[in-house]
Amino acid sequence: MKITYDSEVDALYIRFIETPVTTKHVAEGIAIDYPADGRIAGIEVLDAQKRIGDPEVFRKVVLEDIALTKPNSLVGKRL
Repeated sequence: MKITYDSEVDALYIRFIETPVTTKHVAEGIAIDYPADGRIAGIEVLDAQKRIGDPEVFRKVVLEDIALTKPNSLVGKRL
């Protein structure tokens, strides 16, 4: 997952997977990116500071319940 914030246009983007997508605008200033299989690939929020509040939130990221696992391509291989 990658979270980016562009202060010049006040846009927040959360990318879950990197893949070709189709974008659907679900509300004013909110867009969801979907790949062919229908999963959510990303979320864009325009006017992010107005919607989220304190701009300091964009300077901090807290990760909770993160499980580190081997990618499927490495399962069963010696590292």
